[in-house]
Amino acid sequence: MTTLPSSLDIAQRATLRPIVEVAAELGVAPDDLEPYGRYKAKLPLSLAEKPSRGQLILVTGINPTTAGEGKTTTCIGLVQALRRLGKRAIACLRQPSLGPVFGVKGGATGAGYSQVLPMADINLHFTGDFHAVSSAHALLSALLDNHLHFGNSLSIDLDRIFWPRAVDMNDRALRRIRVGVGGGNYGVERSDRFVITSASEVMAVLALARDLDDLQARLSRIVVGFDRGSPERAIRAADLGASGAMALLLRDALRPNLVQTLEGAPALVHAGPFANIAHGCSSLIATRTALAVSDYVVTEAGFGSDLGAEKFFDIKCRAGGLDPKLAVLVATVRALKLNGGADAKNLQQENLPALQQGLPNLARHIDNLRQFGVPVVVAVNRFADDHAAELACVQDFAAAQGLRVALSDVVAQGGAGGEALGQAVLSQLAEGGARYRPLYALDQPLSEKIQTIATKVYGADGVDYSEEAAQDIERLERAGLSGLGVCIAKTQYSFSDDPKRLGSPRGFRIRISGVSPAAGPGFVVARAGDIMTMPGLSKSPAALRMRLRSDGSAEGLF
Repeated sequence: MTTLPSSLDIAQRATLRPIVEVAAELGVAPDDLEPYGRYKAKLPLSLAEKPSRGQLILVTGINPTTAGEGKTTTCIGLVQALRRLGKRAIACLRQPSLGPVFGVKGGATGAGYSQVLPMADINLHFTGDFHAVSSAHALLSALLDNHLHFGNSLSIDLDRIFWPRAVDMNDRALRRIRVGVGGGNYGVERSDRFVITSASEVMAVLALARDLDDLQARLSRIVVGFDRGSPERAIRAADLGASGAMALLLRDALRPNLVQTLEGAPALVHAGPFANIAHGCSSLIATRTALAVSDYVVTEAGFGSDLGAEKFFDIKCRAGGLDPKLAVLVATVRALKLNGGADAKNLQQENLPALQQGLPNLARHIDNLRQFGVPVVVAVNRFADDHAAELACVQDFAAAQGLRVALSDVVAQGGAGGEALGQAVLSQLAEGGARYRPLYALDQPLSEKIQTIATKVYGADGVDYSEEAAQDIERLERAGLSGLGVCIAKTQYSFSDDPKRLGSPRGFRIRISGVSPAAGPGFVVARAGDIMTMPGLSKSPAALRMRLRSDGSAEGLF
């Protein structure tokens, strides 16, 4: 078994194309770029308004292990493979958050020979988009507390303030705080909390805005709380006079970022909303830009089909008028063995019985995707310690479902390792058959939309609401927010709201503990289970293994 160099070593040895050359391939002139050095640049917003010519391909996955199953690497590798097959293809990815980069994961730009570059830049400050989101979020927080300090003329209920604070770092000590301690010149004392920037509603707004006017309009609709005298009246960012200045802070951040893969393929890396508390997709404006300048657009959605893919179809595609043509479902032997009851510490050992017990998990994800009217291709993402019999078992199972299936080895081989997947994707696209449709209508009551997702996507018998959640829904509907989409925040490890209930569970109900508005991006967040919007660092975070070399390069980033 050949040992690969580290992903960081591979990235730092790579020879990159000047970004003006990558842009020229897309028909973008140098004068239309806003370069950030030689290897990254922002594209003009006007490209997103051009007619779409590309076919949109979603990469999603099954319920994962804690390490993830390779959606990002598959997305990048597939683009590289399509280019090797003579096609014009581009990747659309989310931006990494600093919190996970310094936490457990390390870098988040792919792995091995399936990466986007410049890897260190993208993982760190990149073009400053996350800082812009954090600043815009902080401005609204400051204006809210300033309004409270100067008399609270809007009669905001201090116990019904939804707007938290935000910072792009894992810091569990900020999950619950007190602000304005001491009163007087220190402000109004109240309970507050921080979320990580990728969980900020501003990030979700950035990811779904169609243009600058839409950005400002969405920011103005953000609900910060409710009127204490009229509980059905939502207090919005526009009421605080915040949306104009927030939009100014986000003006440049709305422009999509152009970089390249290890093999020189163009990639747009833009926006990074969480995949449970938000919709977990790269920006709409990047996707529309990509569709205007390339023939094949490959994008990913966070976590499995029950979370990221559902929100991609029901929220992003509906908001942007997108017409997806195909879903690539990433499956791994190790995740299927875990879902079949294998010990998480021994997933590298051959275990066909556990694998076979886990295959119904794959079948459920296939069924989920078919509900949205798109064909499915299964990508079996190969790891170095996978066993041939197990890989064959997964491929045979997927083929028996009437699907095209391909072994993918893009981490070890780059685009060459994804050519079989590329051929399967092209064959399926040539066959056609996509009839995209969302699962629910926006004019349904909120509870019906939640019920639809829970029963049709998760396989639950129904939904139970806490007293607080029932009151939340009633209040949101009285406030005129019933026409929004639904984003259910739940664990990525199970179809249920119990992360330990793996495989293909049946006979369970989803419990919703609370429902809050995210009116800016255009959905409500229904919380199922214990979902953290501010992660914590592990006992041995990745940050402890990082350092800056004397030549300015990074060590330990991935």
